[in-house]
Amino acid sequence: MRLDRFLSEATELTRSQAKRALRQLEVSVDGEVTRDASYQVSDDQVVRWQGDTLERVGWRYLMMHKPVGVECSLRPTHHPSVLSLIDIPQIERVHPVGRLDLDTSGLLLISDDGKWTHRVTSPNRACVKRYRATLGEPLEEGEAERIARQFDEGVELNGDERPTRPATFEAVNDTEVLIGVTEGRYHLVRRMLTAVGHTVEALHREAIGPLELDPDLEPGECRYLRPEEIAAF
Repeated sequence: MRLDRFLSEATELTRSQAKRALRQLEVSVDGEVTRDASYQVSDDQVVRWQGDTLERVGWRYLMMHKPVGVECSLRPTHHPSVLSLIDIPQIERVHPVGRLDLDTSGLLLISDDGKWTHRVTSPNRACVKRYRATLGEPLEEGEAERIARQFDEGVELNGDERPTRPATFEAVNDTEVLIGVTEGRYHLVRRMLTAVGHTVEALHREAIGPLELDPDLEPGECRYLRPEEIAAF
């Protein structure tokens, strides 16, 4: 890894500030002061800045139980950001992997690994996201089967030029349903249910692909992903 990148990942310095620190002879590698920003740092070398030994933070992968009332935005407007609920070093480097609406709770992934984020969110991968919706009105007899057929064929949404991709619909009871979608359109699940004649009282994301929300996480809590969970994508 380039020395200037190592400095920016191990400290709060930007790449330009890291290069300035190098020019000012504030950085040493294995005891030797260097000004070379392109110097390749190996894992076993000791890097110091202003006398302090540095350790690269590395990529972070977290799952959060997102509560309602917080935004999945790096620049929130009227409500707190989900990142305000996390206490980790260099919080400014991480970002939500996809989004959940303000009034939607459940599984939210957070990372600073852009390539991994793309694997999770790329439309070409058609990663299924499963939601549990509480309906404002109970399903009528036979209605669940009709809606399931509509979801499987694709739903026409108001204002959109094309129907949704095939989705799944399963009734848990007459007011609670499970929905699986592979798209990320704005307010997609709520708009799909509106299109088939139902309002949504509550919406909760339970799973993204093979990864399910940890039942031990309370709303607002998060944990690091395990290696096998990261590799699942």
